[in-house]
Amino acid sequence: MRHPAFVTEGLTRVYGEGHAAVHALRGVDLTIPEGELVVLLGPSGSGKSTLLNIIGGLDRATEGSARFRGQELTTMSDAALTRYRRDHVGFVFQFYNLMPSLTARENVELVTEIAANPMDPGEALALVGLGERADHFPAQLSGGEQQRVAIARAVAKQPDVLFCDEPTGALDSKTGRAVLGVLSDVNAELGSTVLMVTHAAATAAMAHRVIHFADGRIREVVENATRLPAEEIEW
Repeated sequence: MRHPAFVTEGLTRVYGEGHAAVHALRGVDLTIPEGELVVLLGPSGSGKSTLLNIIGGLDRATEGSARFRGQELTTMSDAALTRYRRDHVGFVFQFYNLMPSLTARENVELVTEIAANPMDPGEALALVGLGERADHFPAQLSGGEQQRVAIARAVAKQPDVLFCDEPTGALDSKTGRAVLGVLSDVNAELGSTVLMVTHAAATAAMAHRVIHFADGRIREVVENATRLPAEEIEW
């Protein structure tokens, strides 16, 4: 196994108190190796997005440990978590969150201005197949193209880890396959560890590792001996 990017032990997240308490994570033990493309599967409310938010530095655990390359995330100050997100992490969400008044290139530049070792915005857009659309505004782009701009923005700072929460949730299957192909390319070409939360079970076939969630716990972890190319996935 490669060196671990993340290790969690007894990771627990509870929202609220008493009878109204929601146990989003119930003692999760997990190791995610560097450089893998990992798919997290499970129904809504099973805990997969909560895990992503905690190891992505967006939320805090109630109990347990979460480490990135040996660094304990759960005890970091808010300022340290901000540095962690800035220096190591990229995020892609279901909704693109692009600035409508900025071109594709300018949306990507927002990230490169604060990154320590950024990629050229044009290069990032070329990586996702939008080199010729760099000067278009979001309203001039399709949904799939907007999502690819969002991916370019996330990868332009060359993150060690790319977190994707339902990145194809608002897309049709053909466009979704194109976006999955981009994420696979980012994993292969940049070496970024990619963690993707999805309801689309078929996407498991493209992953190095598939983590199945149920009721705040990991039900099963499966390593794929062979992987299916993104363009062959149907859902």
